Amino acid sequence: MQEADTTIEAKPRASVLEVFLAFLKLGLTSFGGPAAHIGFYRLEFVEKRRWLSESQFAQLLAICQSLPGPASSQFGFSVGLMQAGWKGAIAAFVAFTLPSAVLLFGFAASLPYLSGQTGTAAIHGLKLVALVFVTQAVIGMSRQLCPDPARRTLAVAATVIVLLTGHAQVQLLVILLGAIAGLWLSAPATATASDTLRPRYGSKTGLALLLVFATLLAGVLALPSGGQSIAAVFGAFFQAGALVFGGGHVVLPLLEETVVAPGWVSPEAFLAGYGAAQAIPGPLFSLAGYLGAQLPGGNGGVSGSVLALIAIFLPGFLLVAGVLPLWQSIAARPAATRAIAGANAAVVGLLAAALYDPVFTSAVTGSTDLAIGLVGFMLLAVWRQPALLIVLWCVLASIAVAWPAWQ
Repeated sequence: MQEADTTIEAKPRASVLEVFLAFLKLGLTSFGGPAAHIGFYRLEFVEKRRWLSESQFAQLLAICQSLPGPASSQFGFSVGLMQAGWKGAIAAFVAFTLPSAVLLFGFAASLPYLSGQTGTAAIHGLKLVALVFVTQAVIGMSRQLCPDPARRTLAVAATVIVLLTGHAQVQLLVILLGAIAGLWLSAPATATASDTLRPRYGSKTGLALLLVFATLLAGVLALPSGGQSIAAVFGAFFQAGALVFGGGHVVLPLLEETVVAPGWVSPEAFLAGYGAAQAIPGPLFSLAGYLGAQLPGGNGGVSGSVLALIAIFLPGFLLVAGVLPLWQSIAARPAATRAIAGANAAVVGLLAAALYDPVFTSAVTGSTDLAIGLVGFMLLAVWRQPALLIVLWCVLASIAVAWPAWQ
């Protein structure tokens, strides 16, 4: 009797409108990236609304961080699913993502007008923003996901392999090899909360959702590369969303391969959008909306933006919805948690490779750029200044440095 009182099933359910408004507030105010989003979630759903207990919050967080996809968006999707069913899950996704997607679409629309000297300098400043945030992400993730020599070795090996090859298929292979190597790690399994965490459906529905995910992934992997059809666009963004362990900044190397390698988006426009994404609230995966708007051949604009957003978020949502009713039995298997630990270590190496190429090689052209980036990193990592201030510093400093050359 007492245990039932701690489950989501025993709590009063919210309406779809309540879920939408709660996540719209978060979508408008959640600056700082995935780690900050989790803090906002805890304040809103554990302390204020009491939709989750502390132990349920920790358990749901463990699920989302163990799966490919955008962890903070998967968490929000799951909360909406628990509270108001499938309509609530969709309401949570739309409300949390819409503000950032609209802002980034507006940036994409204005990009052609930033071709002058000031605009060029501003875009270069956004590349330095990307450098600052990816550096911070690599350092933070390496501390959390590579705490021992074995996992640090896996990360370094992944970095070397990716830099020497540089193909998207190799990135997938690196993640798979990391998971296999993880089976021999001595890291203990992550403890999960004892509270029951049940969605409104059972294991059969969960398995069906996982089958849908596997079928779609197999289909997109079988698509020929280099096309510009709607199916090719959907497949490219779906594959990126399906292979991102760790979420957030980890999507950078896969998205770069998705849209830059085939020539859909220029490297400059890609890094400018990534830098702009740091200045706004909401999920970093909304960058897909910006990239979708930039697609060539009539695939861009609003339709391209919407298609890219759906494609990149869909695999993560299918996975978390499929795993939720199965999680208790999965988490009890130490081999599964060790494999996840190995895959996460490989992902750190993947992101470290992206930090060098294309981020560092594109953003740093001399000692002045390096100095601007270093100050930006100090503002972020040492002095804990808000993301918007780092964006303003890098952009304005880049413009100021370029200004004498225009006279």
